[in-house]
Amino acid sequence: MPTLFDAPGARFPRPSREVASGVVHLPDWLPLGEQAALVGEARGIARSVAGTPLAMTRPQLRSGQMSVHILSLGQHWATNPYRYVTSVDGVPVPPIPASFHDLAARALADAASLSPSLAAWSGKYRAEAALVNYYAPESTMGMHQDANELSEAPVISLSIGDTGIFRLGNTENRNRPWVDVPLLSGDLIIFGGEHRRAFHGVPRIEADTAPEGCGLDRGRINITIRQVAL
Repeated sequence: MPTLFDAPGARFPRPSREVASGVVHLPDWLPLGEQAALVGEARGIARSVAGTPLAMTRPQLRSGQMSVHILSLGQHWATNPYRYVTSVDGVPVPPIPASFHDLAARALADAASLSPSLAAWSGKYRAEAALVNYYAPESTMGMHQDANELSEAPVISLSIGDTGIFRLGNTENRNRPWVDVPLLSGDLIIFGGEHRRAFHGVPRIEADTAPEGCGLDRGRINITIRQVAL
């Protein structure tokens, strides 16, 4: 934590670590130029599906409308009931870009040395669905499980833009114990193993923290990649 003796804006060492069994945090993993390229690619896809049933929108859940805008790639995450589909009203879901497939492979390879349960997926992971989540500075995401995938393959999550507080909970319910992990632009977090079905959420976005050159002026993009089938 910063102290009175530290210079304003000072950055502190954030080593790569296993936050919990099967959960690896790789800080500053993706360089700014690659972040901006991914943002540009996602923005182009979002524009291409604007005005269609696959437009980037705030999904309506049983509990209310989400504050986060979501774009689905590969397979569409549908609600009421929750499921993955390959088209909506006859409109096919855009494919996952090659850059996202490359990101997933690199991420697991880099995390393998920190977690045996993640190492088991390196080289055989199939990126079948990707969600591009846009958080405005006031957006949050409640505690939830990623439980619509049949596969126990890990979820790969990249942050770009404003810092988001990632809350990792337990596998039983939405209550404590949990741990909060600040995810800065370029940070990667992967969760699998015994924490694959852990409740997790984003209780806060730290506004105006996006670094210049990341591709976003405000808010946060979170790219999550999943293997859906067994």
